[in-house]
Amino acid sequence: MREELLRIIEKNSRIDLKDIAIMLGAEEAEVANEIAAMEKEKIICGYYTLINWDNTSDERVSALIEVRVTPQRGMGFDNIAQRIAKYDEVKAVYLMSGGFDFTVILEEKSMKEIAQFVTSKLSTLDQILNTATHFVLKKYKDYGVTMIEEEKDERMLVTP
Repeated sequence: MREELLRIIEKNSRIDLKDIAIMLGAEEAEVANEIAAMEKEKIICGYYTLINWDNTSDERVSALIEVRVTPQRGMGFDNIAQRIAKYDEVKAVYLMSGGFDFTVILEEKSMKEIAQFVTSKLSTLDQILNTATHFVLKKYKDYGVTMIEEEKDERMLVTP
């Protein structure tokens, strides 16, 4: 039941408990208890609204920053990741395989704010070897949701 429940609320965290119970063939109280247990176990870590900021008047710039670091003896990457994650500007930090160690995701009002963060905060940490910043130009799909509307063919169908 857990995996099915997680798939349901991952797609729509606003779905009513009664509807979930019907979908799972369970009692509403059982579903509520299972959700509470998963929140306590930190399986469910929060509930968020996915916003397409491109459709608002609020200007936002997203950036993915590749970060190479020198891991600390006995600590590996965890301490560095925790230090980076403490910055309010940081939306996500991921340990990566490949040519760099972390991906740091930021979302700010301007490229200048992101550049300021990288130069004054991120790159000044002792373990940081180098960074490469990539700005998101357009989001087509985010967290499984298509962010752009498909163009409709509005031509009139003509048949002989």
